[in-house]
Amino acid sequence: MFINIQKFNVLLTLAILAISGQVTASTMSERPNILVILTDDMGYADVGFNGAKDIKTPSLDALANKGTVFTSAYNVHPFCGPSRAGIMTGRYPHKFGSQFNLPTSNRSGGIGIPKNETFISSVLQNAGYFTGAIGKWHLGEEEYFHPNNRGFDEFYGFLNGGHHYFPKQFKARYQKQKAQGLEHSIFHYLRPLEHNGKEVDEKEYITDGLSREATRFIKKSAENKDQPFFLYLAYNAPHSPMEAKKEDMDQFPEIKDKKRKTYAGMVYAVDRGVNEIVKTLKETGQFDNTLIVFFSDNGGKPKLGASNAPLRGRKGDVLEGGYRTPMLFHWPKRVPEGQVYKYPVSSLDLFPIFADIAHAPIPKSKKLDGKNILPQVIKNENARAGEMIFAMRHRNGFSDSAARRDNWKVVQHSNKSWQLFDIEKDINEQNDLSKQHPLLLREMVAEMEIWSWSHVQPLWFHIHEEGFQWREKSMPRFHETFHIAKPQTID
Repeated sequence: MFINIQKFNVLLTLAILAISGQVTASTMSERPNILVILTDDMGYADVGFNGAKDIKTPSLDALANKGTVFTSAYNVHPFCGPSRAGIMTGRYPHKFGSQFNLPTSNRSGGIGIPKNETFISSVLQNAGYFTGAIGKWHLGEEEYFHPNNRGFDEFYGFLNGGHHYFPKQFKARYQKQKAQGLEHSIFHYLRPLEHNGKEVDEKEYITDGLSREATRFIKKSAENKDQPFFLYLAYNAPHSPMEAKKEDMDQFPEIKDKKRKTYAGMVYAVDRGVNEIVKTLKETGQFDNTLIVFFSDNGGKPKLGASNAPLRGRKGDVLEGGYRTPMLFHWPKRVPEGQVYKYPVSSLDLFPIFADIAHAPIPKSKKLDGKNILPQVIKNENARAGEMIFAMRHRNGFSDSAARRDNWKVVQHSNKSWQLFDIEKDINEQNDLSKQHPLLLREMVAEMEIWSWSHVQPLWFHIHEEGFQWREKSMPRFHETFHIAKPQTID
């Protein structure tokens, strides 16, 4: 069992805040529960409320219909690890060396997100919230980086980047390799799940097990009516390996493609879990005072059955299909019902939103790249007029780069020339307008170049080959990334 020393400071912190007037008895009682439901590699068009025709997600659709749907929501990166680092820290991962997924080595090579990056979980825990993380972590596996030492009272799940789904299958393979003395090289998708640092014998299909633990956490939180909760529920579905229960796939007899059918079953299992979670919130009297946020960590992989339609691109791209995500907020009496918010938002905004509604002080030394957009969301106004949202993914010798400002997006993809799109009118990025608006192109690229000066060298690489390529190619080569090859004619 890992001990989080922050827990000892909670009562003292609350007392100081009460004395200073930042938190009063009335504001404490008004503070909502916060529930984040994150899927893994889900396509933009793979939930009903965002356009899916063949996949049923009735539970998520019900939340969307009674809440606000975001049609221009973006993650900070098109890969799992950096995306999650951005969610937890409220910062672009490029600014603290987390541009790549953690190493594939056992225990992620012993490294993780630097401890000087304060997580939103720590901010909420210090403000008196009961905090839990369930599912996929992917932010560091050693005790120093463990969820219980990053602001979470409870953790149930797995620390690495993925997992097999059927215990009967993965436990047999794990035991066989362990008996062969392969402890340090056993594929991490096969390893036992854990609860607060201790291995557990999970017997359910993993998605169902995570949903079960979420309902357990919610019931436990209801025992203390004076303490709100923050739950980060990070499903690994529908991330590979593609493994679905037959009864879930049977919900889609009209889907003939095997990959799509399996994928649909995995998504449906998540939706079933959401139904149980909502039911538990209602049974414990916590539903009306809970902000529910749902989204995916990045785009889907069509070759595994996902659909990003009508977006161009896929997981790993800075095209829209790589990092634009379906998103909803549900919070009765606070978040507008049936609203569609079309303006750009970022997963970076969650940190300041959560801290604000929780009346949780953010350390003065903490730097944030997001902003509290909730007041503008409630009014259905653009919270980022004239401001840019960035994305960058490093490849072998070059960097895919993109930025959005209002209805405009600039993108450099696959080491080609910069392009400019009116993304509201051209959501699938087909009509390049760079020649018609050369000054706008140049201005947006220049602003992105300024952003790049805040980046630091990566602290790790997913595999050693990436590190070798980085050094061999003298990356990041930003002098080439932000160079517009041909002078544009001013119209």
